[in-house]
Amino acid sequence: MACAGPGRARGFTLVEVLVALLVMALMAALAWRGLEGVLAGRDAGRASVDRSARLATLVAQWETDLQALQADAGVPALAFDGRTLRLVRRSGQALQLVAWSLDGTQWLRWASPPLTQLGALREAWLQSQQLHPGDAAVLPLLDDVQGWQLYFHRGNAWSNAQSSADVAAAAEDAASGAARSVELLPGGVRLLLQFVDGRTLTRDVLVVNGR
Repeated sequence: MACAGPGRARGFTLVEVLVALLVMALMAALAWRGLEGVLAGRDAGRASVDRSARLATLVAQWETDLQALQADAGVPALAFDGRTLRLVRRSGQALQLVAWSLDGTQWLRWASPPLTQLGALREAWLQSQQLHPGDAAVLPLLDDVQGWQLYFHRGNAWSNAQSSADVAAAAEDAASGAARSVELLPGGVRLLLQFVDGRTLTRDVLVVNGR
């Protein structure tokens, strides 16, 4: 009696191979989409951290400028016209004029060199009225600021910086008999930044009346 030969090994049909390839392609696509989501989340988190760190640095510079205000320097120590805040601050043994300005949605800062002469300080004040974002000395800070408001604290209340008086009534100088005005700085400055994405930032800074 003849023995039966060994059975033939059964291979995959073309349909099975195609189905397997399709399943692997779907799994690869899902895995890639998941990886894209992870990478996008990582990049967004990193961008948020970087932006927060940058904003913290800018706010620290803002506070430093305001806390070094110098009154009675020959030009207004603190003036806001709705677009630009100009201030005079101490810089070692000299004075420095600083301008914070909003151009479109770009928040800018400009600072003069340290100055020791009144004429140079007045020239810097005039120069600060003609700032342009393309100027080499103008430092772009943020690109997504929709608007900003400033408030000065006087008489136990906050008021709009554009409507607050910053010069007291003239006092009589007993030595020369000439009238002189005494500049009164606010007790505090409130910054309100409005961003294009709807967020806002509010920061209050205590002002020390420098003389």
